[in-house]
Amino acid sequence: MTATPIPRTMTLTVYGDLDVSRIEHLPPGRQPIRTFLRDETARAKIYAFVRREIERGRQAYVVCPLIEANEESDLPSAEEVYAELSRGSFRGIRCGLVHGRLRAADKEAVMRGFYAGEIKLLVATTVIEVGVNVPNATVLVVEHAERFGLAQLHQLRGRVGRGSDASYCILIAGRQAAGAERLRVIEETSDGFRLAEEDLRLRGPGQFFGAMQHGLGDLKIADVLADMDLLLLARRAALATVDDPAALDFVRPALLQQYREQFEHIREV
Repeated sequence: MTATPIPRTMTLTVYGDLDVSRIEHLPPGRQPIRTFLRDETARAKIYAFVRREIERGRQAYVVCPLIEANEESDLPSAEEVYAELSRGSFRGIRCGLVHGRLRAADKEAVMRGFYAGEIKLLVATTVIEVGVNVPNATVLVVEHAERFGLAQLHQLRGRVGRGSDASYCILIAGRQAAGAERLRVIEETSDGFRLAEEDLRLRGPGQFFGAMQHGLGDLKIADVLADMDLLLLARRAALATVDDPAALDFVRPALLQQYREQFEHIREV
């Protein structure tokens, strides 16, 4: 069960022995989330917009890729962004900071303040990716969005749009960031399945019979996306073969020869 189909989950769903139910509509009363991709030159305007939303009684998130600054990266950390925003663009507005290195009690205190509406702007890392439900939060800003996967961004986007008010997701990408163009797809659609397909196309499915979760798969000819109908047909044929003792006995030697390590247990079928 997944709210955001990641590439490997999607691949194994198509290729594996799973029945699938899809819910493709928003819960009653929810508004679509408007998503915008912007570069760093728009940051001042973005935060001015966020402040206006907060002054209207709403709340907002700012998500950063790092917890603290380090010598290996010039990306803004959550600690730096929190200090800059709380003293600058959001001076006079109560801000909070939450990340994975905080003590559990401190993290819980910040989140309680945000849930209660006392904290208006929450600067965070991806610790808010799941399990956070604040219907009054209407804006999510992601700094250096090119550093996140499409499925992860879609999951983060789900932190807003949980009430009946108009909600916004604003992705800030570095002007020269490699891969920033792929973010256009998340600006264009809120369909998690389409995003998973694009992520799958970019990252590869990984191994069907191994642990690698990205890169080239085990298939030599078929393409998971382009040949999905054929793969589903092959899956039905495989299930029919397993249910037919004579057919299974016929293919067993070939399976053992080709996939002995992966299918050794087939001897016990």
